[in-house]
Amino acid sequence: MIGCSHHDAAVEFREKIAFTSSQVSEALKAFRSQFPGGELVLVSTCNRIELYTTTGDDQQLDRDAVAKFLADQHSLGVDEVIDQMIYRAGIEAVEHLFTVAASLDSMVVGEAQILAQVKQAYDLACVNDSAGAVTHSVFQAANRAAKRVQQETSIHRRRVSVPSVAVGEVIPEVFDSLRKKRVVICGAGEMGEETLRYLQQAGASDVHILNRSHDRAVALAKSFDAVAVPWSELNDEVVAADVLIGATSATEPIITHDAFVPLHTRRRNRVLLILDLAVPRDFDPSIGEMTSVYLYGIDDLKAACERNRRERQKEWPKAKQIIAEETERFVQAIHHRATGPVIQRLRSQANELKKDELDRLKNKLALDPADTATAKEIEKSFDRLINKLLHPPLASIRDDAAEGHRQGLLEAVRQLFNLGDD
Repeated sequence: MIGCSHHDAAVEFREKIAFTSSQVSEALKAFRSQFPGGELVLVSTCNRIELYTTTGDDQQLDRDAVAKFLADQHSLGVDEVIDQMIYRAGIEAVEHLFTVAASLDSMVVGEAQILAQVKQAYDLACVNDSAGAVTHSVFQAANRAAKRVQQETSIHRRRVSVPSVAVGEVIPEVFDSLRKKRVVICGAGEMGEETLRYLQQAGASDVHILNRSHDRAVALAKSFDAVAVPWSELNDEVVAADVLIGATSATEPIITHDAFVPLHTRRRNRVLLILDLAVPRDFDPSIGEMTSVYLYGIDDLKAACERNRRERQKEWPKAKQIIAEETERFVQAIHHRATGPVIQRLRSQANELKKDELDRLKNKLALDPADTATAKEIEKSFDRLINKLLHPPLASIRDDAAEGHRQGLLEAVRQLFNLGDD
């Protein structure tokens, strides 16, 4: 794996080497053309760009070759790219992918999008024929590891950003569903945009956006299939809202207590959930004391975030243990898979020799064809001899495979018995 993320590279550099979906497809095709025997899965998100590669020829496809390939894709210098990339190989690369897929390496640990993005990257590699036996195995195993973390820990259920807590934990306390609920967002900045993402994931389909700069509201609404409303219609939107969200940068409340009183009358006691995510606050706190109004301020939400963060930290060791177990499981499976063909050829070779010697012995002894009992007893003796002779080397190969073929016994057996290459 060669790549970078928000941990080690500035956003300005990540922007230079990022890929759109169409660019990923073109890059995968170019890779296959340049490295016909290689495999590549390319993960490109706003926070990370990582290339997972493998080949039977390590000299052809090493770190420098991948860095040059990436640099060429963006018309950059190799030095400019390689100086800002991290590199992991073998077990470390596998463990890193599992950690990424499980969202333990994300900017917001536990966010759900990254697993979908990893799956999408793998699917694109399959469609463009740049995935192969190794990448098939490792990415399917990464999915399994991520699912275990989701199911066996509560990390993904512990939200730690203000918008995620507001949408994922507070709204469900008031409304069973956002279906047929009018959501009104005041503010089209970063907080408003992040909140919109969570609202969309939660199934909100009737979202209205207001912003003093109407053009920004229009641009944001277009990105999320929402409705941009002029700021002058704020009061009417408050009356129509089921969920009212404040995310402006105003220095004074956009709705005071006195301004809300007539709007509250017009609402006829319909339940209103107000999520005030702004600092300074967008809504007078006393509004929350009125009947049928539930108001959560930024301090309430931050307290929930901090509580979830502490709970998430308790789950971290369990999640890391799952990653370690799945990494070991995968690596052992790969190592044992490598021993299979050698063991099979060794047994086949032994059985061929047994058959030749058994036929020769039967002819020399001039055994009566009707004497099947004697023939079977001789054959059993040959089988026992072969099994006893093969047991020590096969047991050693399996033990060595479990340790990652550190002693090189697999290659030694292949050469000693003249078994040929895989």
